[in-house]
Amino acid sequence: MRVGLGQDTHRLVAGRPLVLGGVRIAYEKGLEGHSDADVVLHAVADALLGAAALGDIGEHFPDTDPKWKDADSGRLLDEVLAMVAAARWSPVNLDVTIHAEAPKLGPYKAEIRSNLARRLGLEQGAVNVKAKTGERVGPIGRGEAIAVDAVVLLQPARA
Repeated sequence: MRVGLGQDTHRLVAGRPLVLGGVRIAYEKGLEGHSDADVVLHAVADALLGAAALGDIGEHFPDTDPKWKDADSGRLLDEVLAMVAAARWSPVNLDVTIHAEAPKLGPYKAEIRSNLARRLGLEQGAVNVKAKTGERVGPIGRGEAIAVDAVVLLQPARA
C-alpha cells in the first residue's frame, strides 16, 4: 500500500468560472491558472502521483505548455490515473479538504464527492470531501484564494 498527499492553492480572480472537483460553482470569482485551475483535481492528481512515486503535475503538465492552456483539469486527472494504472497501482480511498472562506460549499460537497468517486472508479463510501473556512485569517480567510489538501491510498493493481 502507498499513501500520497497532494496540495494546491490558486488565487481567486474576477472573470473566470469557479470549478471545484469538476463541478461548476455559482460564484462571482474563479480560480486563476493555466488550465481551468480546478484546485481540487490538481491536489488529487498530485496525491496520486506522489503515492505512485511519479513526480508531480507541474512536471507532467507544465504551465509553459500551450496544450494545457484553459484545459479541463479532468483531462489531466484522467492522464494521471492512466499513469498510475500503468505503474500497476489502483486507488483505495480519497480524503479531500477544501479551504475556502467563500463561497459556502455545503450545497456542492455531495456532487464533488460523487464526481471524484466516479473519476477514480471508487464507491462513494471510499471518498470524503470536507470544506473549511479560513476563519478570516490569511489569503484563504480574506477570500483571496482557495487551497485543497488531498490524501489518497493506493494498492497494487489486480492483474
